[in-house]
Amino acid sequence: MTKKYRVAILGGGSFGTAIANIMADNGHDTCQWMRTGERVKEVNEFHTNEVYLPGIPLNPSLRASTDLQETVAGCDAVFFSIPSKASREVARQLADHLAPGTILVSTTKGIEFETNKLMSEVLREELPQVRLGVMSGPNLAKELAARMITGTVIASDDPELNTTIQDILQCAYFRVYAGSDMYGVELAGALKNVYAITAGMAAALGCGHNTISMLITRSLAEMSRYAVIKGADPLTFMGLAGVGDLFVTCTSPLSRNYRVGYELGQGRDLNEVVASLGQVAEGVNTLRLMKEQSEVLDIYMPLVNGLYDIIYNGREVGEVIGTMMCAEQSRDVEFIIK
Repeated sequence: MTKKYRVAILGGGSFGTAIANIMADNGHDTCQWMRTGERVKEVNEFHTNEVYLPGIPLNPSLRASTDLQETVAGCDAVFFSIPSKASREVARQLADHLAPGTILVSTTKGIEFETNKLMSEVLREELPQVRLGVMSGPNLAKELAARMITGTVIASDDPELNTTIQDILQCAYFRVYAGSDMYGVELAGALKNVYAITAGMAAALGCGHNTISMLITRSLAEMSRYAVIKGADPLTFMGLAGVGDLFVTCTSPLSRNYRVGYELGQGRDLNEVVASLGQVAEGVNTLRLMKEQSEVLDIYMPLVNGLYDIIYNGREVGEVIGTMMCAEQSRDVEFIIK
């Protein structure tokens, strides 16, 4: 008989709700922390989260609560699905409520804007007592909630943690692979959001499949070049957390960052686009951080520079694309194993 775990999910958004539902489907004692009582009541009484996952019925055994201490009490594992800008604040609230040795898994695909730190670095600072892992992959929440087949990566330097998370989440439609490159998995999840904006913009402009294919491939080269200089393993970018997540985010209208780019490509104002989404598009903030880091570390990043010029310097899309096509032609493949 498969072991049943007590698990908590912090965050009431689309992805947090989708993985909470998987755990409940798998028979685990599952509680989801949300900030608003109205949303908690909806989950507990109607078994839905219509704001973030409209039309998706949730497992009746999934519980929700606004009480953080109650949610995490006695948990074997806690999943941290909070937007990057609020992550440190929630981690500080959590500090007195997590027992030493509790497994904590970050699913946030973003970077703390003020410090340029990844979520694992933020969580290690605020919650040094936990066993930490990160999770990322081609996991569009609406497809996951609809039980469409996909996979993800759980990365940690603790093999037992990886096995536990695989036990908790693995099911007929969700395959969980293990890895050890936490930094690479996190960077892949954060950086691809920027390139999804570019891809959405290209789609809005009517670019062909050849163009989109080239754009995604060059995005992979650029983000892996950046990540390796920051200390990641380049081979991580050949897996689900890298090329897998990049591809789906750059091609699906379900991606918030792709939708931002698509709307920008149609001539809408950035602030108007972000406000209309109703959810966080992490790539907008990550773009500024990558631009700053590329200059400090002298990393060649023409796609980041071009998108930055469009969003923050008001340059015309067509003008920037023309400049990018005339940019220095670097190597096709950044890293070669001989």
